[in-house]
Parts: sequence; C-alpha cells; structure tokens
Amino acid sequence: MVNIDEEVELLKVEIKRLGEKPADGKGVAVVKFGKIVKDDRCSNIFEALNGTLRAAKRKGVVTFEGQMLLQGAHDDVDVILLQE
Repeated sequence: MVNIDEEVELLKVEIKRLGEKPADGKGVAVVKFGKIVKDDRCSNIFEALNGTLRAAKRKGVVTFEGQMLLQGAHDDVDVILLQE
C-alpha cells in the first residue's frame, strides 16, 4: 500500500505534466479532471484517484470545486495545483 503523502507528491508531478500555467496566475498548474482520469499513466499510478485528490485538497496542495469529482459528470472541472 502506498503512503498517501507519496501519492500526493506523485499527483503534483502528474498535474504539472498534464496541466498548463493558469491564465489568472493563481496556482502552479491547472488541468481538467477528465484529462487526469483518462490519462493512461495516471490510471496506472493512482488506484484511488478520488482519495488522493481529496487528501491533497485537505492538505492545501490542490483545489477544485466540490467535495468529490466523478468521471463523466465532472470531466470539465479544473484541478488547480497550489504548490510546487
């Protein structure tokens, strides 16, 4: 079982890889949730992506609208990386 802190660090790397610099300058990188979910590398790394995202949000590493993101329904929601 992977440590949640390690998964959050991996999530940061993947958001930077898949994302772009936010147009408004808020945060390090921004990526649509659907892009993370549909990415082969991410699907192989994260067994429980939602759990990792929620943990990262609680730690102030990322932010997104809502409490939990669901594939399909929330594919267009921005996941914003707040720290390097």
